[in-house]
Amino acid sequence: MTDACIRSLVEAIHASPTQAVLYLSGGASQSLGWLMSVPGASNTVLETVLPYSRMSLIQLLGKIPSSYCSEQTAARMAVLAYNRALKLSMPGFPVLGVGFTGALASTRPKLGDHRYCELNSFPLPLHMQTANYLCDSLCLRLGKLLLKILFSDVHRFHLSTRTSDRLLVSTVTLSKGLRTREEEDKVSSHYLLRGIANACKVPATFVSGLTESEKVTESEQQFSEEQELEQLLNGEICFKVYPFSSGLSNEERKVLLSGSFNPLHDGHLKLLEIATSICGDGYPCFEISAVNADKPPLSVSQIKDRVKQFENVGKTVIVSNQPYFYKKAELFPGSAFVIGADTVARLINPKYYDGDYGKMLEILIGCKRTGCTFLVGGRNVDGVFKVLEDFDIPETLQDMFVPIPAEKFRMDISSTEIRKNQT
Repeated sequence: MTDACIRSLVEAIHASPTQAVLYLSGGASQSLGWLMSVPGASNTVLETVLPYSRMSLIQLLGKIPSSYCSEQTAARMAVLAYNRALKLSMPGFPVLGVGFTGALASTRPKLGDHRYCELNSFPLPLHMQTANYLCDSLCLRLGKLLLKILFSDVHRFHLSTRTSDRLLVSTVTLSKGLRTREEEDKVSSHYLLRGIANACKVPATFVSGLTESEKVTESEQQFSEEQELEQLLNGEICFKVYPFSSGLSNEERKVLLSGSFNPLHDGHLKLLEIATSICGDGYPCFEISAVNADKPPLSVSQIKDRVKQFENVGKTVIVSNQPYFYKKAELFPGSAFVIGADTVARLINPKYYDGDYGKMLEILIGCKRTGCTFLVGGRNVDGVFKVLEDFDIPETLQDMFVPIPAEKFRMDISSTEIRKNQT
């Protein structure tokens, strides 16, 4: 692509609502310059991470991969980037996770076609895995290194993109010796830019620049809503947003009312409205945890039934897999959580922290460090209506709790009472 074509494509990407996190290792570095040098980059790029050393990549993945340059590693990087993008993105905006891993031209010998497993501290090509006996002496280890060099005839990179409903993985095999490192990096950067454009649904005219002997393979998984929710329940993705509110918001801060909403009622809607007005800014949304601390997780059909309530009233809802507020604070940093006085009673009770007051302080101070606050509405606690001022909040936490005056909001109705009346 010419410089003008690249700039035009990047401008179109920045004009789309998609927000992305990129994890790149071993190539495609020029793509970052293209993305960041065109005005509007902050519309698209939430974060870029370059785990270039093996130890850095291990820490990112949370494990030692069977191969550092593989489709599986790129796909895992894309999923991690997608989850990170969910946490950093503005509410309601589509998000994208990009994973890239490459083995391009370098001053060190390439490891075959880079499909290898780990034996001792020396990577071994797949077609040589049966030769385990080579690991027993230094001479034979050097022999393995020689075999790697002899079988090295290709360079390769893997690109993966994850959006809410699909995972795409591409592998490009380059002929060794045909290009310089800079030229190979440029080819991989073109492919990465095309992958981002496709995920952003931006049309792109693309000339690969590959020879007939160089190969491109692509595979795609598409996910239904049910499959996404299954991924949520098994921890593969951290939450799913249903942006039923009209339009997109530029507010980065979320005002979150968490609950089971079984059922959703007028009290919930009014409470979130009042809390948002007290905050002065922020994007109001509801949050359901599909995983409960003391109950079985919700089924996919149960989640869909509860989500339907919010679609009916045009309110955004997020489905997460974290029942505890200190974990929610990590998922939604900088957010304002709307809670009732009954929840405050549990939050500041050491009983719920194994009876350890110090542990309670440590966890709640951790919530405070994420920039989260708690807006507290009055609620019946053990038959008595209580407000924030009725609780002895530890001094170090007092500025994290904000009262919702009873004269602005008081509604004693609860979902439990509604269910009892329905029976």
